[in-house]
Order: sequence, then C-alpha cells, then structure tokens
Amino acid sequence: MTIEILSRILGWTTVVNMSILTLWFLLFMFCHDAVYRLHSKWFELSTVCFDSIHYEGMAFYKIGIFLFNLAPFLAIQIVN
Repeated sequence: MTIEILSRILGWTTVVNMSILTLWFLLFMFCHDAVYRLHSKWFELSTVCFDSIHYEGMAFYKIGIFLFNLAPFLAIQIVN
C-alpha cells in the first residue's frame, strides 16, 4: 500500500466518521424525545443519564476520529 492510497483512505474515513458524528448529533438534538422513548423501552434511564451517555459517547467518538483518522492523515500530508 502506497502512502498516497493510505492518505486517501484516512481522508475519506475522516469524512465518513465526521458525517456519522454529525448525524448522531442532529438526531440527538432534533429527535431527542423519540430516541429517548425508544431506548427507555429497553433500559431504565433517566433523561439526565440518557443525555450524559450520549454526550460522553459523542465526545469519545470525536476523540477517536481525531486520534485515529485525522492526526495520521495530517501527519502524512505534512511529510508528503
């Protein structure tokens, strides 16, 4: 695998993962009650706990994107 292919893969995976994160955020913001009702059928969650889990999940996912997709992509761009 060449550096150019790896760079393109990392760039596109960053775009895809940021799109997933944006969709998650939009669904959480605009469909909060529907998503909460769906999850509360399966688990006993308070609204505060539900919000906290999603906020922490989005933060963890974003940090993962930055560490495993964006940072290597930028490093390759700087070196190349």
